[in-house]
Amino acid sequence: MKYSIVFSAVVMALALSACDRPTVVTPAAVVAVPVPGPAGPAGAAGSAGDTGATGSTGSTGSTGYTGATGASGDTGATGSTGAKGSPGYTGATGSTGDTGATGERGKTGGGTVIVVPPAKD
Repeated sequence: MKYSIVFSAVVMALALSACDRPTVVTPAAVVAVPVPGPAGPAGAAGSAGDTGATGSTGSTGSTGYTGATGASGDTGATGSTGAKGSPGYTGATGSTGDTGATGERGKTGGGTVIVVPPAKD
């Protein structure tokens, strides 16, 4: 940005200075000079002049400035939700356990009887 204004001003100055401005020519004052007699016959035509030398080639222009980095792109759209998975397989049935050991035979009591009285309301 800071170079573009300076560059524009230089280009405008060069463009305006290259315009063809007509120069104002002031006619010379006519001075009457007494001529002593009539003019003589015209002289022979002169030979043609040499061609002028060719001008030199202009220099190469300077390299332009590097452009600014572009803006970042937009974020992409969110992807679709995946499909539902298949149900899992049923596990195998376990084998039947072994039969437990048989308990010992109970012993008979010693003849003591416990009587529980009914609850009072």
